[in-house]
Amino acid sequence: MDNKIERMKELIETLNKASKLYYQFNASMMTDFEYDRLYDELVELEKETNTTLSNSPTINVETEIVSSLEQFPHPKRMLSLAKTKDIESFADFLGEETGVLSWKLDGLTVVLTYENGNLVRGVTRGNGTVGEVVTENVKRFKNVPLTIPFDGSLIIRGEAVIKYSDFKKINEELKEDEEQFKNPRNLCSGSVRQLNSDITAERNVNFVLFTLISSDKEFTSKLEQYDWLESLGFETVEHIAVNKSNLAEKVTEFESRVKKYDVPSDGLVLTFDNIPYSASLGSTEKHPKDSLAFKWQDETRETDLRAVDWNVSRTGLINPVAVFSPVELEGTTVSRASLHNLSITEGLQLGIGDMILVYKANMIIPQVASNLTKSNTLEIPTTCPACEHEAVVKQINDIKYLYCTNDVCVAKLLKRLSLFTSRNGMRIEGISDATLSLLISEGLVTSFSDIYHLAAHKDKILGFEGFGKKSYENMIASIEKSRDVRLANFIYALGIPEVGLSRAKLICNRSNNDYATVKNFSLEDLSEISGIGDIIAKEWVTAFQDERFVTEADKVVQEIRFIDENNLVEATLVDQTFVITGNVYHFANRNELIDFIEKQGGKVVSSISSKVDYLVNNDINSNSTKNRQAKELGIEIISEEKLLTLTKSR
Repeated sequence: MDNKIERMKELIETLNKASKLYYQFNASMMTDFEYDRLYDELVELEKETNTTLSNSPTINVETEIVSSLEQFPHPKRMLSLAKTKDIESFADFLGEETGVLSWKLDGLTVVLTYENGNLVRGVTRGNGTVGEVVTENVKRFKNVPLTIPFDGSLIIRGEAVIKYSDFKKINEELKEDEEQFKNPRNLCSGSVRQLNSDITAERNVNFVLFTLISSDKEFTSKLEQYDWLESLGFETVEHIAVNKSNLAEKVTEFESRVKKYDVPSDGLVLTFDNIPYSASLGSTEKHPKDSLAFKWQDETRETDLRAVDWNVSRTGLINPVAVFSPVELEGTTVSRASLHNLSITEGLQLGIGDMILVYKANMIIPQVASNLTKSNTLEIPTTCPACEHEAVVKQINDIKYLYCTNDVCVAKLLKRLSLFTSRNGMRIEGISDATLSLLISEGLVTSFSDIYHLAAHKDKILGFEGFGKKSYENMIASIEKSRDVRLANFIYALGIPEVGLSRAKLICNRSNNDYATVKNFSLEDLSEISGIGDIIAKEWVTAFQDERFVTEADKVVQEIRFIDENNLVEATLVDQTFVITGNVYHFANRNELIDFIEKQGGKVVSSISSKVDYLVNNDINSNSTKNRQAKELGIEIISEEKLLTLTKSR
């Protein structure tokens, strides 16, 4: 008995630590597979010993909230759902009642409050009792109605999610960032809890409603609730009516679709349609008794670990990736899986040649579940795999990470140059990562400013294999074109941590787009800018106090010309706010259209509100959410052609 109690204490400490890191810091010290395994072990030990310790995660919901966001108490405490992987237990739970079966979405739970038809508050789940106020960010979600045709009080709960298609696109566009986002859930959590709502808008966050908490309108049926909520303009979680006899069949149907389902889901939820009956059941300390979650049985495969690749990002973070013999998982062949960080890598006790168990989280993202051999012989690099300079271990929020210490690391330089030349940066087309790598290896580019002197190496570049005269001329022409740049794009190109394009615009606008001013902004100056928090301000000041960083930036400034923002404005779109949706035809892409509007003095935002003047949509008569919202608020919907007429240009 004593040994079992001690094991329970170990499990509780590990699980509580993992949960805190996951929910408060979006960091992982173990895979979801490992967490579930340890949690199930704890549950079994509690049954065997008939003992539940006071700090056990099987009964506790609350954890301390660590956030600079305003906190707000929930009207009703949020409990987690009990779960099962056994279809018979799932059916037995339903009994003879009619049930509602729906996806169990994998995002961030958010509670919305409407009063007199207006959205007045958005709050995250937090610790289940108290959440964080994210109202302004919620207003930037893609599909949240800001007003609804219901004058009473309404409180609803749903999941903020980022679709896999958007997640993939964001990761592709962020190839220059310090590391790829690990999964949609972590990206969504970080996006919703941003201090700058512009970042939230950029991430294409969706809100999918799954529960009506309270309203002035009463119901006896969950299905009727959903119908009513949909009539108000909400997107509800996909759901169907089920009974005990057809439940297994419907679960199988859902499971067959999950691999192609664009919204992250880690299972299903079964609840009773009869609302009074549900209310009569009450709850345990941790779980409501009217709902049960069904977790997919993960398809796992054994394979041998061939290698661990260590990939260097532009910040010097060295990310471990497991390389294993190819296996078939969920219908596709996989041979690589991120190990996320040094803590997870060490916890798996890996060694080359070990037999490992791999699976796809949510049937989508390859993961290493466990190590069957545990030889623990994997050597953690002490030098950077790219430049061979010293690599050091840093511990952030109890998670270990490996970093390269060399400021001029070749791999870091490549990632930094990739960001510098990117579409949101200096917009230098014709320089791919492969070209940059070649220019670096030949010693032609060692810093940003070297790019503007490549014409001096014409003969050598033309001698590169596969690099013809036309490629060279296109590259040089694009470089010359990039010499005229907006200050915000230049600042973004420098790669200051936490400073994306939208934040760069906020800071540059505060300085009237003057480089000499922004480089000397103090913490106090930055704190006065709405949307710029302490972390961003510290990163900014640290960057411009770094002599090497400033020297490199100033060298580029000598090569370029900052576009006079005031001269861009012909009074055509001054003080006009736009939202863009749908396909574009007169412009190469949506970013080009945004640039056009901003150069005419207009402002582009992501979501419809009463502050918006025009919705640009070439399909004026579509029944899209944005079109409906615009019509409700009396906002004019215009095509690109009408926009061009407004500006009397192009």
